[in-house]
Amino acid sequence: MDKLSGLLAFVKTADLGSFVAAGRSLELSASAIGKAVARLEHEVGVRLLQRSTRRIQLTEEGRLFHERCRRILDDLTDAQAMLSQVKEVPRGRLRISAPIVGYHFLLPVIPDFASRYPEVELDINFTDRTVDLIDERVDVAIRSGDLPDSRLVSRPLNPFRLLLCASPGYLMQHGTPRVASDLERHATVRFRHPNSGKLLEWPMLRSTADAEIRLRTVLACNNMEAVLGATLRGMGIACMPDFLARDMLANGRLLTVLEAELNAVGQFNAIWPSRRYLSPKVRVFVDHLCRHLSASGEDSSVPTNPLDAAS
Repeated sequence: MDKLSGLLAFVKTADLGSFVAAGRSLELSASAIGKAVARLEHEVGVRLLQRSTRRIQLTEEGRLFHERCRRILDDLTDAQAMLSQVKEVPRGRLRISAPIVGYHFLLPVIPDFASRYPEVELDINFTDRTVDLIDERVDVAIRSGDLPDSRLVSRPLNPFRLLLCASPGYLMQHGTPRVASDLERHATVRFRHPNSGKLLEWPMLRSTADAEIRLRTVLACNNMEAVLGATLRGMGIACMPDFLARDMLANGRLLTVLEAELNAVGQFNAIWPSRRYLSPKVRVFVDHLCRHLSASGEDSSVPTNPLDAAS
């Protein structure tokens, strides 16, 4: 247990930046924390922390050791949680992060979940910013695209298609593009990724063998709902997910263009931290999403088309 105490003292000191803060967190004196870290450094034969009168910093060896120690302590916490939560009823606050347009497919499945698990308090943050699940203590996130962070695991939800849409009024005034190169003569409304600052790449432009097509952007914004609003007001042609355009296409307020040239499929995933034991509230929520929004069609009564699932 002395070695475990040393690891815990070291990790807390590295996390909080001082022996005093670590001692307060562990209900020990700063002197006891300092001695535990010193014993650990003596055992491993490497200085882990650089101490000064103003601050404590990890050495390079300490940084690497800290990552491994954090995993060990997380595994221990998860093992203890697993034993205590096997029979636990899902309850408590569940923090969820989803893209702004995600409410189109997420909200329709929320009432049934709330009815099934009344002791779970859902706290959903709709944002296009890529949050750090671990640092910001988010339980589950809904994201599209690649999953580069190895600390996270995922389960696939419904795929979606990207469409080019315009209002009937805009097309009546400016004409309908028949081939991709026609887009150069049109005004476009573009979505800008809030994290990278890059404009959303239109799918047909990646596969065009002709010379590079230059789009004339009249409006770019980092909110897909605003892209939809500007398109409805006749500002130009826009690229958007099918579930966002569905209602406007159904009532004729939007029309698709160049649909034959589009074969762009996106994918949403439910993701959560991989190093943490899957708590009951997270487990039942992820299962609920996959049952109702799963690309694999785990529930045969639920349509796999994202447009139908969002209804």
